[in-house]
Amino acid sequence: MPLLEIRGLSTDIRLSRSTVHALDEVSLTVEAGETLGLVGESGSGKTMTALSIERLLPSGGDIVGGEIWFDGVDLAAASEQSMRSIRGGDIGMIFQDPMTSLNPVQTIGEQVGEPLVLHRGMSGSAVHTAVRDMFELVGLPSTERSLNTYPHQMSGGQRQRVMIAMALICEPKLLIADEPTTALDVTVQKQILELIDRLRVERNMAMILVTHDLGVIAGRADRVSVMYAGKIAEMASTTTLFAWPRHRYTEALFEALPERAAGTGMELYSIPGLPPDLVSPPPACRFAPRCRFAIDRCRTIVPDMEAVPDDSLTEPGSVQEFACFVPCTGPLLSADELVARHELDARPVDVADRAWVAPTTEVPEDGVTLLRTEDLVKDFPVTAGAITRRRVGAISAVAGVSISIGRGQTLGLVGESGCGKTTLGRLVVGLEKPSSGSVLFRGRRVQMLRGAEAREGRRNIQFMFQDSYASLDPRMRVRSVLREPLEIQHVGNSRDRNKRVDELLDAVGLPRSAAERYPHEFSGGQRQRIGLARALALQPALIVADEPVSALDVSIQAQVLNLMKELQRDRELAYLFISHDLSVVRYLSDMIAVMYLGKLVEIGPAADVYARPQHHYTRGLIDTIPIADPAAERAKARLGVRGELPSAMNPPSGCRFRTRCPAAQEICARIEPPLQVGGGGIRPHPLPTSSGPASHLVACHFPLNTEAVVHKTGRKGS
Repeated sequence: MPLLEIRGLSTDIRLSRSTVHALDEVSLTVEAGETLGLVGESGSGKTMTALSIERLLPSGGDIVGGEIWFDGVDLAAASEQSMRSIRGGDIGMIFQDPMTSLNPVQTIGEQVGEPLVLHRGMSGSAVHTAVRDMFELVGLPSTERSLNTYPHQMSGGQRQRVMIAMALICEPKLLIADEPTTALDVTVQKQILELIDRLRVERNMAMILVTHDLGVIAGRADRVSVMYAGKIAEMASTTTLFAWPRHRYTEALFEALPERAAGTGMELYSIPGLPPDLVSPPPACRFAPRCRFAIDRCRTIVPDMEAVPDDSLTEPGSVQEFACFVPCTGPLLSADELVARHELDARPVDVADRAWVAPTTEVPEDGVTLLRTEDLVKDFPVTAGAITRRRVGAISAVAGVSISIGRGQTLGLVGESGCGKTTLGRLVVGLEKPSSGSVLFRGRRVQMLRGAEAREGRRNIQFMFQDSYASLDPRMRVRSVLREPLEIQHVGNSRDRNKRVDELLDAVGLPRSAAERYPHEFSGGQRQRIGLARALALQPALIVADEPVSALDVSIQAQVLNLMKELQRDRELAYLFISHDLSVVRYLSDMIAVMYLGKLVEIGPAADVYARPQHHYTRGLIDTIPIADPAAERAKARLGVRGELPSAMNPPSGCRFRTRCPAAQEICARIEPPLQVGGGGIRPHPLPTSSGPASHLVACHFPLNTEAVVHKTGRKGS
């Protein structure tokens, strides 16, 4: 008998004037020691399934049908007192956002120890010892100082480890991990996932891994359930699903992956439309309105789950279940096959048909580089003393960085959290002042501009923030949000500004009626489109985009990336695209620059850097990217960047990466390697520019060879 068996689970959420049918007849099982992956777009029901198991539904939420059998107990019918003994004891949960899930006024030692007091009746020194042992197990310092630390004093990765410690402290039989690594960079994500997986194996726990990242599922899950609009669309073993998905929705998720289109010149496949409103879901197949293969039957009849053996695939004897009238008839196309089909389907695009195409800001044709930074440095002072505020050190956020971006180009800036990417972006856009060095826009130093020239400079460089919700005023309608920069810069009259707002909404693919709504009334992908529209309002030449798609699921991410490429093509926009995900950067960028602890360690053409990385850090970042290929993902389990990022207050001497580098030698501690072609030596090479052939530069005494790296996508022939 499975440890967890859900039978026909239906969950509703009652609102003031309507009811959301969040889950409809969901059935699944989880065996002891097994990992089940739950995947799907935002709003598909993944988190609602997890919350229903724990009976932690939001206000108005109620289980209206079905059973949840866990270890012989029907949780759907259990009393609240029984649930309190199971929740946090036999079932542990890692929540998506540790910052909002942890109590800001309690130390982490108190919070991790609380389940032991409630569920195990422990107290005093026994709790203290158990918490210290758990901290050591999850990779946190097991010291008194750590136990007495508050959540805001920790990094994102450390807070996630605290959440893991709290979920595991009572040794649960089932662990539910809800998007446990969404906001983390790829290296910390890999560490967290490896930690969870190791502890699961050691303790023979069952696990439900909720995520929208197919690469994460590939390397961690035994079986996968794909959810769409509150229902299960497909279920299969991981190897079977990734080799031959049957449901058209599953196929569409795979085709939207950035690595499928990188370097091919193709747009990412974008699932048209939006998931249905679950207040009144479609009466038949819920995916039919967005499915390119839908037939009349799909729009009139609810498809039943069909089971087929997968003897011809990778898991002989197992069963693949799917609810689709027009299932996929063969394995996913390889990258080469996708390119061939794209060339057949390609149609010429008439740019003149697009609304508001040409930028009004004059862009010179004289070949002058659009943006250039020269030896840019930013140090943040560290002070002590509540009154005296004496300086005790400095954080070296950006240390002598020089980059160059040409008209209509994209420079992708990658690196771990804390490497200085966002600070560099803020310096470029003028939100921070450099400690030394210069930012030049069209050959003129931005710091020297005054009056009208300074205003024009600010118009030409705009910022697209990572958190689209936090960057929009919740009290302002979208029309006011988009009009604001036009009013500040005195662009046109009121009628002109309203017309520009309508044009902006057209440009980013939102209905004009969206202008009268508030930010909270939109999905995450729609808010990111509003953020892009605001950045476009003054028709800039350059947009600094700081992690604009890091929190979006794969289908919405594809829509935003395609939109950014389309706008760039139509308006010759330049982007400084900041991200920790090299696969996303590879798809969008012409050049890639890799930062580590405030320094550039590698820069060159995107295809070359991705295929032939020369710095050990770049190689480690590429190895750390989750790949939607179970075999490849498990094969590279021991690869990637290891160790912790050193303190920017006291960076290592010489090469800053040497403390984590597998090739480090004595010279690396004494001499800082310059950024130059081929690495080694002591004479730096000029920075690549937009004119002439771009060089591939690396700052390493012992660079990697230049043999091409094979990036598997988990598809036949790719």
